[in-house]
Amino acid sequence: MASDPPIIALVDDDKIFQLTASKTIQATKLTDRILQFENGEDALQFLRTNLANASKLPDYIFLDINMPYVDGWMFLEDYDQIKPNLPKPISIYMVSSSIDPRDISRAKNNSNVVDYVVKPVSIEKFRELLRRAA
Repeated sequence: MASDPPIIALVDDDKIFQLTASKTIQATKLTDRILQFENGEDALQFLRTNLANASKLPDYIFLDINMPYVDGWMFLEDYDQIKPNLPKPISIYMVSSSIDPRDISRAKNNSNVVDYVVKPVSIEKFRELLRRAA
């Protein structure tokens, strides 16, 4: 089971980021299993729907802060409710173009967030994050 490539979820309303991040992650050759969600609500719904199916759940979530409907902070609040029922750990990286120290501090102080990553994310950075978490 551990030899399966990781599943990565990109939760971001920016279609260009979705496309470039997907291609960049695929270029790392670490996985081609990528889920894409345009807002936090879609991602939360996917997690709720697949609680009983660990093989469909992401191993990593790259979460944007600023999204319509359910933003990154709201996602994290709801994720707290889902987390105890998840059949496997999920590493969440907050990914944003914001360099606001308040956002960075808030993300780093959230127990569900592994790290705060400023966009754009290079292939080297994706490779480092995925290897470090593995």
